[in-house]
Amino acid sequence: MVRKARLTGLTLAGALAGGLLTGCSSDDGSLTYQTDYSNHQPLRVVGYPSTGSLETVQQAVWRLADGDAHGLAALAVDDAHADATARNWVKAFGAAAKGEVTADFYDEGSVRQVVVLYFTKSGQAKEIEARIGEDDAWGLTLAEPDPAKATARPTWAPPKPGGSGSRTSGTPSGG
Repeated sequence: MVRKARLTGLTLAGALAGGLLTGCSSDDGSLTYQTDYSNHQPLRVVGYPSTGSLETVQQAVWRLADGDAHGLAALAVDDAHADATARNWVKAFGAAAKGEVTADFYDEGSVRQVVVLYFTKSGQAKEIEARIGEDDAWGLTLAEPDPAKATARPTWAPPKPGGSGSRTSGTPSGG
């Protein structure tokens, strides 16, 4: 009996240790997210993002701050102009993304969401679109290969975050 208990105890300890080692290495996405989160300024949020749109926009701001055009282009839902657009955005907004950024989320966000990024350090504002791609994953529309278009301030957005309809939950108002 004692021998059987030791064997079971050793087997259990081995399985537990193997599970812990496997658990540490199998969740790379979570570890990457935690590392990114701790290495960057917190994103200020106005409006009602969905989980997918928030995560995508947050990753976009991190890639801007890191000067990582390749990583930003990887968030694209369409590859046609992703590389050129990502380079334009990094060049125009990369330095400002290292400081305080507020993301103002518009619309209800179930499949797409327009977001205006406000960069406090530079006073710049950038309209972006987060949406679900053909693979059912959230990503960005990166379709601005022209540097002038990529850096243009949105004409419809308020000068400061939260200045218009972004605070709506998407629920129609009665009338």
